[in-house]
Amino acid sequence: MENFSDYSVWGTINLIAVLLLSLLAANIIKKTVPLLRVSLIPTSVLGGAILLIISLIYSAITDKYIFNAGFFGGNGQNVLEIITYHMLALGFIATSFKPVKKKLTKRRTKEIFDTGVTTVSTYLLQGVLGMGITILFALGAFAVAKYAGILLPFGYGQGTGQALNWGGVYESDYGFIGGKSFGLTIAAFGFISASIGGVIHLNILRKKGHTTVHEEDEAEALVSEEIQEADEIPMSGSMDKMSVQIAFVFAAYVVSYGIMYLLAKFFPGLTSVIYGFNFLFGVLVATLFCVVINHLRRAKIVKKQYINSFLMDRIGGFCFDIMVIAGVAAIRIEALKSYWLVLLTLGLAGAFVTYFYLRFVSRKLFSRYSEEQFLMMYGMLTGTACTGIILLREKDPEFKTPASDNLVYQNVPAMVFGFPLMLIANLAPQHPYITIGILAGFFLVLNIILFRPYIFGVRRRRKKRLAEEQAQKMENK
Repeated sequence: MENFSDYSVWGTINLIAVLLLSLLAANIIKKTVPLLRVSLIPTSVLGGAILLIISLIYSAITDKYIFNAGFFGGNGQNVLEIITYHMLALGFIATSFKPVKKKLTKRRTKEIFDTGVTTVSTYLLQGVLGMGITILFALGAFAVAKYAGILLPFGYGQGTGQALNWGGVYESDYGFIGGKSFGLTIAAFGFISASIGGVIHLNILRKKGHTTVHEEDEAEALVSEEIQEADEIPMSGSMDKMSVQIAFVFAAYVVSYGIMYLLAKFFPGLTSVIYGFNFLFGVLVATLFCVVINHLRRAKIVKKQYINSFLMDRIGGFCFDIMVIAGVAAIRIEALKSYWLVLLTLGLAGAFVTYFYLRFVSRKLFSRYSEEQFLMMYGMLTGTACTGIILLREKDPEFKTPASDNLVYQNVPAMVFGFPLMLIANLAPQHPYITIGILAGFFLVLNIILFRPYIFGVRRRRKKRLAEEQAQKMENK
């Protein structure tokens, strides 16, 4: 018989409560401290940092890890990692359920395609840079795995959840001691890079008069059409509308689990890799659900719209906030004692290279709104999509440019081109030099695709000019 006064019953609830309380505390601190108020550090990152500092102080006093205390059920570390893992997928599923209403022109389709290719190209650049750094450190007698740098694109490019996933794969399958904390620390550095780099860039724009400060506390006036449309189910009926949205999200996730379970049975050697793709399977299943629902609506079998974009945004935002807090709090500093120089080098180099590469791409391919596209891409590819939106809103508060739409719709081409990266990541521990060569080659191919108007357009223009000159000579004769 269960004893409801036991910590085993309350441990997980206590941990979730502490995560949410840290979010509220971080929000109060950010609004109170002037330096933090003008910074672009996400509140969720600040909340995780608060818990990390408390954990360090507790460890220094007691020589124990706070989240493994009885109050948290004795296994809080594992629960934090589980929360981070699941929140990544649930957040992506929620955002994937949002209905697509805008019809895309040929020009917009090209820009969205180029945004997706830029995303994957940046992953590859970060991967080449990261592995190059850790290979050099390993050859220099530092105690770090040569392949550890492959976690840079997962921490910077894809965020906390994927950094934990792959750090865990390398730790459990390949003996990379501290792999989870290594990946989570890179992800935390990514948020810092996004905040500091974003603030510096925005200050440059402000000095040039290209943007103004927008207070985060300003209330957004929402019209009823932005919350729900006329043909949707009521907000409060026999079943609350939020409950319907959550039910769809979890239904898609359960189906995703079933697919992963079956694949792992057929390919037991890839079990860790398959379950590391939980967010990708979730996105694919959510997309399939949307296709089925739309078909049923066109067939008049389903009369009302059950998916609500506004509420799905709120669910996604909640999941990503909790994911980031749990991920930062789960970092074990003692597991990183021998890695700090490597991590700092990865963090700084990743920030600089990502910044200048995206500046170049944005100016060349998105000249109509290069600053907005850059801020969105830099925030997303050092933090998360939410960080990209935070930076974008400073320059484009009403989302008048297509940059915000690019962020949403680019997921399809990014997944198509980015899928091989996941497979390459599994090769890295066994063949680091081959892996870095493949990453570099793939990066070159994607940049040829990305800059095709310049590469192939020059040849076409040259041929056209030569033909015109030849025709002119013939006329002169």
